[in-house]
Amino acid sequence: MDVFLGEWINLLIRWAHLIVAIGWIGTSFYFIALDYSLKRRERTQPGVLGTAWQVHGGGFYHVEYLVAPPFLPERLHWFIWEAYLTWVTGMGLMIVQYYLHARSYLIDPTVFPLEPWQAVLISVATLAAGWAIYDGLCRSAVGRSTVALALAVFVLILAAAVLYTRVFSGRGAFVHVGALTGTIMAANVFMVIVPNQKKMIAQMLRGEEPDARHGAIGKQRSLHNNYLTLPVLVMMVAPHYPFLFGHAHAWMVVALILISGGLIRHYFNRADAGDEWRGYAWAAAVAAVALVVAIWITAPREAAGPAAAVSDAEALSISQRHCVACHARKPTHESFAEAPKGVALETIDELKRHAGPIHAQTVLNRAMPLGNQTAMTEEERQKLGQWVRSLK
Repeated sequence: MDVFLGEWINLLIRWAHLIVAIGWIGTSFYFIALDYSLKRRERTQPGVLGTAWQVHGGGFYHVEYLVAPPFLPERLHWFIWEAYLTWVTGMGLMIVQYYLHARSYLIDPTVFPLEPWQAVLISVATLAAGWAIYDGLCRSAVGRSTVALALAVFVLILAAAVLYTRVFSGRGAFVHVGALTGTIMAANVFMVIVPNQKKMIAQMLRGEEPDARHGAIGKQRSLHNNYLTLPVLVMMVAPHYPFLFGHAHAWMVVALILISGGLIRHYFNRADAGDEWRGYAWAAAVAAVALVVAIWITAPREAAGPAAAVSDAEALSISQRHCVACHARKPTHESFAEAPKGVALETIDELKRHAGPIHAQTVLNRAMPLGNQTAMTEEERQKLGQWVRSLK
């Protein structure tokens, strides 16, 4: 595929993904907050379990919550396509960014040597298996305990993170943790929440009292989605921040993101419910500690470089072997028609001009070369680091 056309396809899918994801996450935040606010309202008529008065955009809204209304309106407003399209566009991005360019973005031969088809197969299989295991946990005896289920889901995602960091590149591992979490969330809507809601509607149309169990199960999965929103957002943008995955403890960063994101969401949920602040303030404190620990884990730790000085000629030789296939005015790498971000590294002056980013991306974060396709050695990385330090 033409590189220019491929970049436009990537941009348009990414744009669509952002739009529908904002809509999906926004509705999750709104309806969970609405549910909690309704609990504080008085019942105004039979069947109404709660009401809320809200103001927005110059108008007032009066919302009533009913498990089983006495009649169904001609038109129900469903909030489902945001979830479905978020997953579809996310998989579209996975295909055009990671599957079609697996050697650059998904595979790192120094982590685990794979052929592109093998990497794609592992990706698809683990996404499906992750949902199946999660769904099984929810339906098992574990699912009857909120705390036990939360811990089980945490362990599941963390185990997936460990697997992905042992199989894929750092960039590919983090995006797959996000993809797995997003798949669980979307499948919750498609496989559980909407079907259960339709079962209740069918019962009402037959004149039967709807089975509240279907609603309770749907509510459980909806709440899971709400708590996973903040962690999945970080996982999906993580490929743009190599300091998150460019080290041996990336799986620990995943654990800390899950903890901090989930607790931040818990803090706001309890605030929306009107709980006493002292009862949930701990969530913010623990989330802050988790973030501080994540910052400490990802802090740069550079190994001691070679004792001998590294010459300009040697640094340029390393760049020519490992960098200029992409970072050239006319790249030879199939994925690029021009130098990424306009950064060319063909001369010693260009190397000096971009010494800071070279040091961060190649020496500290090890994010470059892409997928380490050129098999840059640790010794070469340390030599580049020694050369950059000599410039100061």
